[in-house]
Amino acid sequence: MTQLDTTIKNEINSLVTLGEKILQLASRASSSLSGSDLASVSSWVTRIGQLVRKLYGDKSQHFDNYNRAISIDDFYTINSNWYGHISQIHGLTLTVKHDVENDLLGNIKGLLQADIFSDFLEIGEHLLSEGYKDAAAVTIGAVLEDGLRKLCDKNGIATIKPNGSPLTIEPLNTELAKQAIYSKLTQKQVTSWAHIRNKAAHGEYSEYDKSQVQMMLLFVQSFAEQHLSYR
Repeated sequence: MTQLDTTIKNEINSLVTLGEKILQLASRASSSLSGSDLASVSSWVTRIGQLVRKLYGDKSQHFDNYNRAISIDDFYTINSNWYGHISQIHGLTLTVKHDVENDLLGNIKGLLQADIFSDFLEIGEHLLSEGYKDAAAVTIGAVLEDGLRKLCDKNGIATIKPNGSPLTIEPLNTELAKQAIYSKLTQKQVTSWAHIRNKAAHGEYSEYDKSQVQMMLLFVQSFAEQHLSYR
């Protein structure tokens, strides 16, 4: 089990446990929950929504069910006479727990990795727009290397040396092209943009310009769309 899988299972178990406590509170509450109890409900509901969206996507039936449950009037009015909507949310949490525990979401890791990948590309794009071409080149290059590593994992290609140290961009790139995961032309493009990243990482800032980093960003975005699309 990977660290990511463990994190997901820990989160859903935490949400189920918290949901059970909230239902117990609600079933005994003579007046509406307030203060720290209501804050716990709000946090619980938000965490569930985030997890469902990441695991199933915002177009999924589960996410639709979640949105319907939270859109009722007086959602945060919760007492012993009014907590059926909380039971609905908890039921959704139990469904997610079942899917996770029975490995029914084969693309869990991919969905989360896609979000992380996109987040770092956005950081690189922002740095570039603010004039920090060197920091942008390092960030975008790191995203490219991470993407190659994920593509290798996806296709059963080793990403570490026999001594346990990680392979760098060029060996990963060479093996991916050798296994025909992508073309020789793509291999040459990856090599070219890896050189830009290396120059930035070693302080050779005059060896490239902003326009090249912009083209590097466009390439990595296109590469991700073509080879690392998880949805």
